[in-house]
Amino acid sequence: MSASIAPSSYDLKKVRKTAGASFIGTMAEYYDFFIYGTASALVFNKIFFPDIDPLLGTLAAFSTYAVGFFARPLGGIVWGHIGDRIGRKKALVWTLLITGLGTFAIGLMPTYETIGLWAAVILVFVRLIQGFGVGGEQGGAVLLTAEAAPPNRRGFFASLVQMGSPAAYLVPSALFAYLTTQLSEEQFITWGWRIPFLLSIVVVAVGLFIRLRIDESDVFKEVKENAKSQQAPVKVVFRESRREVFLGMGSKFVEAAVFPFYTVFLVAYSKNLGNDSAFVLQAIIIAILVELVMIPVWGWLTDKIGRKKVFLGAAILNLVLIWPAFAAIASGDTLPIVAILVAGLALGHAGTYAPQASFYPELFPVRGRYTGVSIVWQFGAMIASGPFTVVATALLVAGGGSITGVAIYVSALILVSVVCLALLPETAPGQRGGKEYAEWHAHDSVSTGAHHSPSALK
Repeated sequence: MSASIAPSSYDLKKVRKTAGASFIGTMAEYYDFFIYGTASALVFNKIFFPDIDPLLGTLAAFSTYAVGFFARPLGGIVWGHIGDRIGRKKALVWTLLITGLGTFAIGLMPTYETIGLWAAVILVFVRLIQGFGVGGEQGGAVLLTAEAAPPNRRGFFASLVQMGSPAAYLVPSALFAYLTTQLSEEQFITWGWRIPFLLSIVVVAVGLFIRLRIDESDVFKEVKENAKSQQAPVKVVFRESRREVFLGMGSKFVEAAVFPFYTVFLVAYSKNLGNDSAFVLQAIIIAILVELVMIPVWGWLTDKIGRKKVFLGAAILNLVLIWPAFAAIASGDTLPIVAILVAGLALGHAGTYAPQASFYPELFPVRGRYTGVSIVWQFGAMIASGPFTVVATALLVAGGGSITGVAIYVSALILVSVVCLALLPETAPGQRGGKEYAEWHAHDSVSTGAHHSPSALK
């Protein structure tokens, strides 16, 4: 087992700089990914699938949204290998470019009215490219910070990177909410929807500027020197941490499912009920603002009481909130809708999202950490989040508008995570007598030649 290193030996100024840069880079990349989900719920059914029933058009639009998730695991494996062998930073620069340019291209592309079904074909192709890029994002972003942070504060500092994802959703949501209130429906459908996509070029430029100024982690620099003599990272992960990989994927389901449930599906559900979609978007913005504050609080708490306890407790809370969420949206009343979205996102989602930034990296040895985290993150997201809006909408259609099937579907995904989390170990060094669960510092494995199996260190 790797020896612990005294927190005093860490440069906290460098840690803060790395965390800030990772946050900005993640926000830039996920802005590009999340903007598509909002557009799918609001407008894509009208401009890419105008000749079918509105609810079925929404289903078709969500199908193109889901496509991106199926490219993410491949991206996770490819960029994980690059990140473990060549560098976390290099992988993150390329993923940002790929995703951002794909989003900008969507803002320029013709619609169904211009080129017919070819518009949808192009949309799917661009979405695949985006998914491939995003597949390597989160693993590398959290690693840069987690590997730089002292073990006793790793949960807090790594969770700062997680703020980039809800912040990335906040920006396009705010833009769409503003545009839908300032433009007529005809103006919005004709050209207004393109504005957030075209602005992505600015977001990418800022993200690249920040990301190019950060350094590789010392942990990676050490292990890179011995990379030529090591096995492929994916072999390391599946040889030493197979159990952690599969249980980690299942633990991801809850967070991967509830975010699109609150931020995408409930928008479409509310719109189908005849509610004001602009108001629901505004309520989501309020909830995500609160979530941004709560993510580092949850991260701090994982250092104090453990990653697993926070993650598991929040997963159970998500299960409790499903039926009340539908009731709140159906009521159409301001206070219940805002309250349930704040509870669902700032407590339920944030409580499962913040721990992942330290929990998942701590499950894997340094030689395959980028790959291990990326596989867990992206395969879990593909299974639970990729088809989520499509399946949920299809269940709503099949049930004639009844939410029972959707509620059971979401609950089942959450229950899988609860079981997997119960079977996974606690990884916070503070809860393990100062010891790491897996090999953490590169010099521990390089100097001794040891290859410990995390599963054997429980």
